[in-house]
Amino acid sequence: MVMLRRTDSKDPAAGLDADFDGFFQAEYPAVIRSTYLIVRDREQARDIAQDAFVQLFSRWRRISRYERPDAWVRRVALRMAVRAVRRERLRRRLEIDFDAAPPVGPLDLDVLRAVAKLPGAQRAAVVLFYFEDRPIAEIADILACSEVTAKVHLHRARKRLAELLGNEEEPKDVRHAP
Repeated sequence: MVMLRRTDSKDPAAGLDADFDGFFQAEYPAVIRSTYLIVRDREQARDIAQDAFVQLFSRWRRISRYERPDAWVRRVALRMAVRAVRRERLRRRLEIDFDAAPPVGPLDLDVLRAVAKLPGAQRAAVVLFYFEDRPIAEIADILACSEVTAKVHLHRARKRLAELLGNEEEPKDVRHAP
């Protein structure tokens, strides 16, 4: 459970913080219950409730003056829960409808395991360059970085893959050769 609290006791808003703490203690369990009834996942309900209370905390000075601040935080949480359900439903539908093309040729499981151990940007660069046959300029665009940075990611990935796979030399620029 997230507890949001400022520690500066000289702050004139300390009374507001105490009010928020009490409000949080009183309302948090009910908000979790309500979101759980929508998303049907206890951890996701907790995450959504925490996110709603974080939003409330950042606006607490204003919203604490509302007649029903509990309605505000509940409305935010329930909207987030409904969006999460829609997103999950869409994800499931896309997974069913999407028929991914099988990889061309046999895949080397050792290479796939080694690629999985790379940091995210390096892994993405390798996948885009070797498995999707994309040029460096496009990789840089997809990764939102410069072409030089994309080349650095690819270079470091090749070097690390060579270490992981026990090769003395860095792999050459051979596309589709995982």
